[in-house]
Amino acid sequence: MNQQSGIEPIYILKEGTSRTRGHEARAMNVAAAKAVSNAVRSTLGPNGMDKMLVDGLGDVIITNDGATILKEMDIEHPAAKMIVEVAKTQDEETGDGTTTAVVIAGELLKQADELLSQEIHPTTICEGYYAAAKYAKEVLSEIAFPVKPENKKILTSIAETALTSRISETAKNAFCDMIVQAVSLVAEKDGKINPDHIKMVQKVGGSIQDSMVVHGMVIDKERVHSDMPKEVKYAKILLLNVALELKKPELNATIQINSLGEEQAFIDEEIRMIRKMAEVIIASGANVVFCQKGIDDIAQGYLAKAGILAVRRVKKSDMDNLARATGGKVLNTIKTINRMDLGSADLVIEKKIAGEEMIQISGCKNPKAVSIIIHGGTTHVVDELERSLHDTLMVVADTISNKKAVSGGGSIEIELSLRLMKYAARQGGRTQLAIEAFARALEIIPKTLAENSGYDTIDVLVGLKKSHEEGRVSYGLDVFTGTPADMKKYGVVEPLKVKIQSIMSATEAAVMILRIDDVVASSKTGEGGGPEGMGGMPPGMPPGMGGY
Repeated sequence: MNQQSGIEPIYILKEGTSRTRGHEARAMNVAAAKAVSNAVRSTLGPNGMDKMLVDGLGDVIITNDGATILKEMDIEHPAAKMIVEVAKTQDEETGDGTTTAVVIAGELLKQADELLSQEIHPTTICEGYYAAAKYAKEVLSEIAFPVKPENKKILTSIAETALTSRISETAKNAFCDMIVQAVSLVAEKDGKINPDHIKMVQKVGGSIQDSMVVHGMVIDKERVHSDMPKEVKYAKILLLNVALELKKPELNATIQINSLGEEQAFIDEEIRMIRKMAEVIIASGANVVFCQKGIDDIAQGYLAKAGILAVRRVKKSDMDNLARATGGKVLNTIKTINRMDLGSADLVIEKKIAGEEMIQISGCKNPKAVSIIIHGGTTHVVDELERSLHDTLMVVADTISNKKAVSGGGSIEIELSLRLMKYAARQGGRTQLAIEAFARALEIIPKTLAENSGYDTIDVLVGLKKSHEEGRVSYGLDVFTGTPADMKKYGVVEPLKVKIQSIMSATEAAVMILRIDDVVASSKTGEGGGPEGMGGMPPGMPPGMGGY
């Protein structure tokens, strides 16, 4: 716009659109990202606190899981959403380390903000951060120690580290044993594990100590006929993906019956066809039938008379897991049933679990799918237990498939920080400053563990750095004494994959935000505003989130 030359101002953006550029845009985005990081920081570590989240309908969630907190906070600011994506990606990839990734991302941006104030170009900072992350990944691979899938002690320690602060100490050991047992059972020969093969069943009632692993499956169904047996020992299980009833015509059809005899003949033919289906099943030797589709009333009667327990309309995912658990095969026809297609289990029983009738298939030999029944006093308790157990399941699975782990308690972050400082000195130039900033940012993890446990952060960092300079790589913060301790010896260990993913995700998010120098935000429907160049903040900066 040049008024002196008489040129009219030109507006290229729609009225009401706001635009923020340069340092102001970066500062605003960094402030939003730091606010998100600070929102979950107090949940980190064994002494981390929980958050109570209440939605618009009044539903309450109580959790200290970083991914769940950020998901339920309904954040709108675009830069803050990028940090939420970090937690989402971390949770999907590894199941744990979400809070660590978000806290590191926030601290990387805080350190970058200080470099920007010294007029160091964002591109230089980004280059330094990428170089530091790459070097950190190399160091992590170097100092990680191998874990054999059959080493139940290490796997249990990894499970305990993931569960610490989430459930009571009295129940933690039992749950760790359950998770390790379940993951070990469903693991493939190559170490790969599909979490969907471990079904978690929530039941409100009883105490969390009543939770248990079933070497088989628990199906949220009941018998189709009251005359069928409630309990079958040494079960021979038939899995069907075909309806035990006559198909209805796909097109509208009319059947003309001229006499009572014809009507009876029609009914008799229907009964004969259904009886034939039932006889094929009875002849197969099966005494338990799980059907993915419907079972006709007449077929139910024949099966009940033969002492067969039948369940209908079982979900496809449950049918697949039943096949893996029992060793059976899901059949798409009943014309020919081979005895080799039948699965087996020591016991199939209909029983009440927390007041609801369910079918429990247990005693399966070498099951490749299992169930965990989670008990708790309230819905909030069992919901948080399931989230915690899912994360723990994922980290144990990560360890078995990746076969490497590292010590926890902030030990890895301190070691990386010290090594990055030495690495930075070898690089020189302004990139050195960015790498040093990355190194300082990693110290946020032991600092946060100290803060959440009520210890002085300076004393803790000095003690940890002294231990690591003396070569004690696995020394981290003992949150119960406030002193350095050997985390590996105390069983505070984490999967290597979780650590690498958290650092790489945090770096990528921080770099993406730092590279933004122009924010153009359209006005919301019905809102007014000024012309291009008026500045302003993108819509959705949450109040109380530490806005710029």
